[in-house]
Amino acid sequence: MRAPNVPHTLLIDRIGVLVTNDPGNGPGALGRVEDAALVVADGRVSWIGPAAGAPAADVRVDADGRCLIPGFVDSHSHIVFAGDRSAEFAARMSGRPYQAGGIRTTVAATREATDAQLRAGAVRLFHEARAQGTTTLEIKTGYGLTTADEERCARIAAQLTDEVTFLGAHVVPPEYADDPAGYTALVTGDMLTACAPHARWIDVFCENGAFDADAARTILAAGREHGLLPRVHGNQLGPGPGVALAVEAGAASVDHCTYLSAQDVAALAEAATRSDPTVATLLPGVDFSTRQPYPDARALIDAGATVALAGDCNPGSCFTSSIAFCIALAVRETGMTPDEALWAATAGGAAALRRSDVGALRVGARADMVLLDAPDPVYLAYRPGVPQVAAVWKDGVLAAGRP
Repeated sequence: MRAPNVPHTLLIDRIGVLVTNDPGNGPGALGRVEDAALVVADGRVSWIGPAAGAPAADVRVDADGRCLIPGFVDSHSHIVFAGDRSAEFAARMSGRPYQAGGIRTTVAATREATDAQLRAGAVRLFHEARAQGTTTLEIKTGYGLTTADEERCARIAAQLTDEVTFLGAHVVPPEYADDPAGYTALVTGDMLTACAPHARWIDVFCENGAFDADAARTILAAGREHGLLPRVHGNQLGPGPGVALAVEAGAASVDHCTYLSAQDVAALAEAATRSDPTVATLLPGVDFSTRQPYPDARALIDAGATVALAGDCNPGSCFTSSIAFCIALAVRETGMTPDEALWAATAGGAAALRRSDVGALRVGARADMVLLDAPDPVYLAYRPGVPQVAAVWKDGVLAAGRP
């Protein structure tokens, strides 16, 4: 039954530039259609074409020459947490280097928080991201690091999204500092059993100071046995085995990719030829917030790798929920063109989540859309830091703003 006050059909017309991410609809990877219209029926795109030929609908929205793009698909976030690490950020901006161990500060605060406090914080950030154009959001655990705390973080995340990732293998908690193998056994045993019913994905931080390749391989294999699909945090803090491990494991994505060898780039390019590629997910907001080098998106794209952009909203290394900001950073600092960055933040994010129903506005796709207060999507990079999201629709229903 249709929900009350939800139109059966919605027409958005007089769109200056419609980004479909379907080359069959228009030129380039973005599949641009100018002077366009789009019709939604029952939450899905049902028609795309020139505004002059648009069919009638129950409700009409006049885009007035503005740009309509697919909703952002943010395939990497950590929004279930408690506590504050602004002092750590200030210290880092004063010259102290980022280290993975800062995660343990958030772990301590998260363990002390109630379920209600954790949920309230996650809901606030979820809606903050939605208002800025994110219509699909992946959420990781990883700040509990006990069976009970990871389970409740996974349960809270599952109340907000279908894209929940179990990240018990974030870092080794202090109580296991002298027994990392014992913690790996916990992650692959009782903790995984408790969290798997709430999750779709399993992730591991394969990095110096976190988990080595052997432990990471064991963790991902255990996740598969519980029906969870693999993801990897890799090559963030320095060169390492993360990319090679992700490709070997058939992971949907390897995230960060700040330090890549020529062999890593080649492996990701080869993986892009598979039916289920391993996507290189770049997180430039992290590199901004940690003063790390930015990844070389140009090398990845030119080699043929599939590249996504994500936000990595978290309290320590990147406390932003703005994908528009990440797009601007990617254009300025990683060698991406504006079109490549927008594709990576929409269709690329969908690929990193192995989703074909989001990240594009083609007939049959979910009507997850963002109307920009701009005539062209280049404005996302051209006017950084300026609010440009006029309206957001999720499954064809207005979810934020007003058109």
